[in-house]
Amino acid sequence: MFEKVKLSKRQIKEDKFTAFMLSSKKQLEDNWQYMAIGVVVVILVVVGVIYYFNSVKESTNKAAIQLYQANMQHRQGSNDVAILTLTDILSKYAKTDAAEEATFLLGKINLERRNYDEAKLYFDMYLEKYKKEPLHRAASMNGLGVVLENQGKYAEAAAEFEKGISEFTDGPLIGDMHMGAMRNYLLAGQVDKAKAHLDIINKDFQGTEVATSAARLFYEKSQS
Repeated sequence: MFEKVKLSKRQIKEDKFTAFMLSSKKQLEDNWQYMAIGVVVVILVVVGVIYYFNSVKESTNKAAIQLYQANMQHRQGSNDVAILTLTDILSKYAKTDAAEEATFLLGKINLERRNYDEAKLYFDMYLEKYKKEPLHRAASMNGLGVVLENQGKYAEAAAEFEKGISEFTDGPLIGDMHMGAMRNYLLAGQVDKAKAHLDIINKDFQGTEVATSAARLFYEKSQS
């Protein structure tokens, strides 16, 4: 009869380790193609992420440079060139921060040039897409008010000025927007609503040119 061989704990562990290594080797031999593909996929993902961030950074830099150029062109009076530069930003770099500023500037420049349909297009686009900058949003509503006023839509213009007031209640445009709302309510024949804005102007801007101009305008229009 054979004698039973009693293995030590160490020998048992070594046997288990050997079996594990042999099993792992077998699995590796059987599945090396899939592992290789997995490694390649991981590498491609990493490379893709690096490329994406590099391309985003490059796009951001190029868009910022073009935005600077457009601002300079506008200041120098080359508005046709500035508009081309800004529209190029929207075309090529729509997802950058520069695109937000470019959209607002396109509305502003077209308003200054009395291209009212184009100004309305870009102000509407700005208000629809960008929600974080209250000053630019209020200025866009102010711009839309000016557009509507020049199109003879006085009640709509007054309402747009009021929307701008609500958007940025303590902004630097607040006096002009109250004046715009008052003026257009007068033009629309809604004297009571115009008077409400005059009262606010007299209260908040007492002794300023805005208050003086508003009082004069209200008197002239309400008497005509």
